[in-house]
Amino acid sequence: MTQSRRMLVLRAVVEDYIRSQEPIGSSSLTKTHDLGVSSATIRNDMAALEDEGYLIQPHTSAGRVPTEKGYRYFVDRLATVMPLSTAQRNGIATFLSGSVSLQDTLQRAARLLSQITGQMAVVASPALSKATVRHVEIVPVGVNVLLAVIITDTGRVAQHTLTVRRMPGADDLSVCCDAINRQCSGLSFSKAAERVRSIAGAGLPHAVVALSESLASVFEGMADDERANELYMAGASHLAQQPSMTDMAPLFDALEEQVVLMRLMSTLSEEADRDGVGVAIGSETHTPGLMNVSVVTSGYGRSAAPADASVREERREPPEHVSGTVGKGAISGSSEDVGADHDEPDAGRDRSDGASPQEGAGEPVAFIGSIGPTHMDYAATIAAVRAVAKYLTLSIASGDSMRSDPAL
Repeated sequence: MTQSRRMLVLRAVVEDYIRSQEPIGSSSLTKTHDLGVSSATIRNDMAALEDEGYLIQPHTSAGRVPTEKGYRYFVDRLATVMPLSTAQRNGIATFLSGSVSLQDTLQRAARLLSQITGQMAVVASPALSKATVRHVEIVPVGVNVLLAVIITDTGRVAQHTLTVRRMPGADDLSVCCDAINRQCSGLSFSKAAERVRSIAGAGLPHAVVALSESLASVFEGMADDERANELYMAGASHLAQQPSMTDMAPLFDALEEQVVLMRLMSTLSEEADRDGVGVAIGSETHTPGLMNVSVVTSGYGRSAAPADASVREERREPPEHVSGTVGKGAISGSSEDVGADHDEPDAGRDRSDGASPQEGAGEPVAFIGSIGPTHMDYAATIAAVRAVAKYLTLSIASGDSMRSDPAL
């Protein structure tokens, strides 16, 4: 019982410090939490937690504040992630539904997440390497030049010029496009390249065969594109306003290194369970400039997940308890493990949020995340990141963000 109570004291310290950002003493815990023991007992528990590395005392006469280890324990056993209010959910849907392109959708999502959390938001555009073919149009634009307009399942619209020695006739071009769309829709770009070449070998006119070979080469180039292409950021000024961020230069240097940031957030989102959220706290980011911040991220646009299942899930009232992976641990659907022995991190862990798992759900095509101080409100940030990620997934699945954008 002593160990269970001690971890309840740790949770209380973390909650109060997140709220006040002031060192927490035993007397204040006695007033704000019903722990059922005296202030002296709580003081002894806090001293033990300090010895175990969960808390630290900034000054001899001051209260205590959580360490990275304390935050990690708290996040791994976060029992209740408060769902967003109906007004907030409706606001997200309304704000994102007004977008005119995928780029606009992602920019709006970054601004929205930053506004909800009061922290910096980062949204990556979907990588072509993880997309599939939705539709292809090929139109003549010159004597020997064709324009291939390729629309992906993630809403990207890519345009490529194809130079041919002989222009296919209108009928041949129409037959070729119909065959490509019929046989390549839903395929990855590498598979689509193979399929296009097989179509070209089906006794079509020479001009169509040459065109198909050029298009197959374009598909192969898109399949090799491993970059997330662009990062959309909003709210960097929120970090500058944090009193704990005394030296901002390393942080902003780290944010400028977009490749490093993309690798970190992409890895966190991919390692999370289905519909999960990944959290890296301070040194867990393995990035010098991010040692004083936490990163909360989730994947979006899981193209292999059935769209109707996603829609059904989003239309449900959000559960009181939300489940998903959080960094090294999980957001549990039960509060029973809050006081569990910390030597058994998976004891009593319920990873279900009451919804049926999405059959065949694939890896995310991109990520969305929030960057804030280590004393951030983890429950609120996790809820916001999950909600906006879900709306992005729905937007892509329904095609709402699929607009022709010359910039792409």
